[in-house]
Parts: sequence; C-alpha cells; structure tokens
Amino acid sequence: MIKISNLKFGDIVLAEFEGQQREGMVKDVDRAEGKACVDDNVQEFWYGPNELYPIPLDDVQMRRLGFTKVENGNGSAKYMRDSFRVLLPQNGNFSNMEIWWREDHRYLNQPINVHELQNHYYQMTKVELLPVSVH
Repeated sequence: MIKISNLKFGDIVLAEFEGQQREGMVKDVDRAEGKACVDDNVQEFWYGPNELYPIPLDDVQMRRLGFTKVENGNGSAKYMRDSFRVLLPQNGNFSNMEIWWREDHRYLNQPINVHELQNHYYQMTKVELLPVSVH
C-alpha cells in the first residue's frame, strides 16, 4: 500500500487490477478523491491506496532509472546519473545510503522504494527521474 500523498506524476509503482499486479507510471493524482491514475501500458485507470504497491529499490531498478554503477575498492558502490550520486557504504545494501546533487546531501538509513528515490531526485534537481526502459 502507498499513501496517495506520497505520489506524483512520473512515479513508478505496481498497480493491482483484478488480482494481477502490473508496473505502471503515475499520470495524475487526485488528492481529494484519494486516487492515482496509473498507466500500465495496457490501460490508464484510477487506483486507491490499497491497490498500489511500491517497488523496492535495488541494482536492477537503479540501472532501469539510468544510473551507472561504480564499485569502489573498499566494499562500497556509487551510482551516478549525470551529476546526481547515490553512495552505498556496503555494496548491494540499499538500507543505508547517501544521495547528493550539488550542495544538497541526504542520508537515508532505511530501505526506500523506486517512487521515493524519484521524489528525492525531483526535490533536489527539479527534473523528473524517469526510467530509461520500462518492461
């Protein structure tokens, strides 16, 4: 379940329709009605919070979002997209990370989901973080 207030245009989520979950992109949010319109490449449909699920952030999702990974010799890893950076002190452990763009540094001490990274990215850069490929 995802809080509708945490969603914005472009966020990638899982939407459940007739018992099946499909990945899709948020196209609109109606905060008054408590619903989000999600396009899953089959249909656009309005979903409530009980029908929307987060996608955990991992290496596969980072690459889909256009990040390049560099493994440091000390067991850490850095993901880069243009001048935006995500540092994992422990390679593969997405529960502790530092993200930064220019002078804005943020330290996250719990796992986050794809839509949450997209929202941090937008807040920091004022640019949408969209996947370079959606399956």
